[in-house]
Amino acid sequence: MVTKRRLAVLSLTALAVIAVVLAAGAAAGGKKSASVTIKIWAHQGQPFEQAVLQNAVKAFNASQSDVVAELQLIPDADYTKTVTATPPSGLPDVLEYDGPLMSGFVYAKKLRSVEGLVSAATLGNQTASVRAQNTDFNGKLYGVSLFDSGLGLYGNKALLKAAGISNIPTTPAKAWTAKQFTGVLKKLAAKDKDGKVLDIKENYTGEWWTYGFLPIVSSTGNFVVNNNKATGNLNSPKVVAALQTFASWRKYVDPNTDDKAFVTKRVALSWVGHWAFNDYNKALGSNLVLMPLPNFGAGTKTGMGSWAWGISANTQQGAAAGKFLDFLMSDKWVSAMTKANGAPPGTKSVYPTSPLYKPGGKLYLFAQQLKLACGNKRPTRACVATPRPVTPAYATITEQFATAFQAIYHGGNAKSLLDKAAKAINTEYSDNGNYGH
Repeated sequence: MVTKRRLAVLSLTALAVIAVVLAAGAAAGGKKSASVTIKIWAHQGQPFEQAVLQNAVKAFNASQSDVVAELQLIPDADYTKTVTATPPSGLPDVLEYDGPLMSGFVYAKKLRSVEGLVSAATLGNQTASVRAQNTDFNGKLYGVSLFDSGLGLYGNKALLKAAGISNIPTTPAKAWTAKQFTGVLKKLAAKDKDGKVLDIKENYTGEWWTYGFLPIVSSTGNFVVNNNKATGNLNSPKVVAALQTFASWRKYVDPNTDDKAFVTKRVALSWVGHWAFNDYNKALGSNLVLMPLPNFGAGTKTGMGSWAWGISANTQQGAAAGKFLDFLMSDKWVSAMTKANGAPPGTKSVYPTSPLYKPGGKLYLFAQQLKLACGNKRPTRACVATPRPVTPAYATITEQFATAFQAIYHGGNAKSLLDKAAKAINTEYSDNGNYGH
């Protein structure tokens, strides 16, 4: 027999069950009861870059209700130090990283592959050059990039013409050889009151000395490191000869302490990257011409690679992180960022609409060069864009190369300096069990 008290208990239980069912139904409907939060770290960058990134995060949050992205900007000078010093467990879900440092972060178990998290469409839209930068030696892709970078030789057409130089190369295949470039410098110096006709950004510091001049090694047809060895590669006879040739040009170089050698027309040539274009174009207008760097035997080569975006190895929100990166790599935000900073796009679909980089654009040479990516293959005349070595040993490589290069440039013995650098790099590999290569 069921009492009134028993009926009351049953009624309350039934009401509770109904409430749970109704709540579950509401949560399964169009409106979510909760969303996933992902944390994002990025370097502060220039104000216009900050604005694009902040707007992208706001737009992502407004576009859907599943994921909330929280952006933290870290000052440039502290950014890489912060990522390096933070244990994997303390990293955010999504983080920016400087391209050549990717392999080291993978080795330190700070990054996971973006494959399977970022859509196949997004990955397929990345250019060949940034894919090369973001692919580790294990063949897996660990990042995606909004933009790339490139090197070239800017020229003042009026000064070149005044020196009788008419064969101005504007495609990779027509680059001056190192011997021809020596002749060009002599002709220009003969028409210049102090003989200083070339700017190589001596006023720059840090990574510039590797980014700007490591392509010379590739232009000789040599790897920097091959099979975990720098010996026989970085210090090969062709590299020694090439860097000796470069050092011989120092007498033609303006120290450029004010960073105005080219814009004030003190020099006719400037060896630098895409980022100088806006100032140079403003100063020279129709007199500005962009040329490939000299060919040291295996064709002209350019540096490439820049900041990229990855997913931390310890994140529990991989799918949400991938969703954000899909949004960030869309044409709208790649276009906005590259319009803001003038860099080459990191995606195939934006190139045809980029005023500077599409065919006929003033920086189309950079697009041509980056399309001919060398990847991890031995540099030949068939390719132009060479990534900095993709290896956890990169920090040692850049330090050793930059030190040796500057010493050679200032008159040091090229062979002994490169031998020393190669030996130090070899030691880095052997001390770390070749990093599992």
